[in-house]
Amino acid sequence: MDKWMLKLFNWKMNLCGYFLENVRQMGEPPLENGLIPYLGCALKFGANPLEFLRANQRKYGHVFTCRLMGNYVHFITNPLSYQKVLCHGKYLDWKKFHFTTSAKAFGHRSIDPSDGNTTENINKTFIKTLQGDALNSLTEAMMENLQLVMRCPLVSKSKTPAWVTEGMYSFCYRVMFEAGYLTLFGKDLTGQDAQKGLILNNLDHFKEFDKIFPALVAGLPIHVFKTAHHAREKLAEGLRHENLGKRDHISELVRFLNDMLSTLDDMDKAKTHLAILWASQANTIPATFWSLFQMIRSPEAMKAATEEVNKTLENAGQKISLDGSPICLNQMQLNDMPVLDSLIKESLRLSSASLNIRTATEDFTLHLQDSSYNIRKDDIIAFYPQLVHLDPEIYPDPLTFKYDRYLDENGKTKTTFYSNGIKLKYYYMPFGSGATMCPGRLFAVQEIKQFLILMLSYFELELVESQVKCPPLDQSRAGLGILPPLNDIEFKYKFKHL
Repeated sequence: MDKWMLKLFNWKMNLCGYFLENVRQMGEPPLENGLIPYLGCALKFGANPLEFLRANQRKYGHVFTCRLMGNYVHFITNPLSYQKVLCHGKYLDWKKFHFTTSAKAFGHRSIDPSDGNTTENINKTFIKTLQGDALNSLTEAMMENLQLVMRCPLVSKSKTPAWVTEGMYSFCYRVMFEAGYLTLFGKDLTGQDAQKGLILNNLDHFKEFDKIFPALVAGLPIHVFKTAHHAREKLAEGLRHENLGKRDHISELVRFLNDMLSTLDDMDKAKTHLAILWASQANTIPATFWSLFQMIRSPEAMKAATEEVNKTLENAGQKISLDGSPICLNQMQLNDMPVLDSLIKESLRLSSASLNIRTATEDFTLHLQDSSYNIRKDDIIAFYPQLVHLDPEIYPDPLTFKYDRYLDENGKTKTTFYSNGIKLKYYYMPFGSGATMCPGRLFAVQEIKQFLILMLSYFELELVESQVKCPPLDQSRAGLGILPPLNDIEFKYKFKHL
């Protein structure tokens, strides 16, 4: 009896502590606490983040706090305040959440530099190996590998190319995964057949693992998902040093990481490589799908993109041939394609649902342009860019795809967007903001651009159902980046008579 009384007492004390903790102090943002201890508003937020945040914005204004999975999350919803928030960088840590989540999801030891398992700042390594001169070699390899994947299976001795019907998302997944894998981790020295088998197995494993990734981010242990756990381990096994040694043309990024993580054992290193694989694929694949889908279903976009691609190839002296030399465009040529840039940006604007977060390292006062708020240590400050991307004041008719939305009257890149009559610095944020911006964003955009160039160059493209509706976004991945379609869309493609 005494034991049960003690348990009841402890439960009451914990409950009292929970409610006392939830009492807001003077100067803190208004709180949407939710009714369920620990979970707070997590279920409502997860069901439809955009509508949940809009409702709280109407209720509380541009700054409010939500209790989510045991955390106080302060949402800043006015894009005019973003720069002010980032000016408080000395109080905010963006690494803690990302490093902790990576270790949990992929199963490796901590790669936080403060834990002593890396020889240098890992983010600087990403920038060094994904931007600048390193980007040139990555882009060249990706262009070569995309053509290797696209051209090989369909090149036939028949003089009459045949239509192939396939799910567009499945097609993008298959092509981008294989080309991206080869670009990062090189080609199998044992031959093309062995390589094809390895890629197909890895593709299946990747899909199985990625399916439960939102649950891992939410804190569920991977052991709950036996099939996905097995898939993760098989993917990592293929990325161990012994297996990478059988591959040629491994990217500078993977080689640098391998050297930098000197204190980790072989399997831990393999799992950090898996984290790189996931980061390079999980958002790029759906972004590629949306760019291709929106382009094909818009005759104006298709015409403008085709004209720009043809002009770029002509100026570069490139001839399109299925059995001749592959297409090769350098960084300068790829960067001078404003129509494709705008088309890709607009596709990502409509499909991105990332959550940009930073953790407070100490108690401090957050000073915004019209008010100040007290923030507690370990609280989280968050931006949800979809609120900006779908704001009709910033983007008139925000749910409509307009391929030229990011082009000015001269056909050059448009960078002037306004809120409340004030020019915005942060109006397009699918890759994050400030120090949290994805270091691989430049490569991701180039990959998608290369994919579209090759699809327009080599193939005739049609939707099976010409008036097909745009598929809904898969909200189960809200907060992670680009949302995939909830259902696939069938399309037809065949080689052009070249």
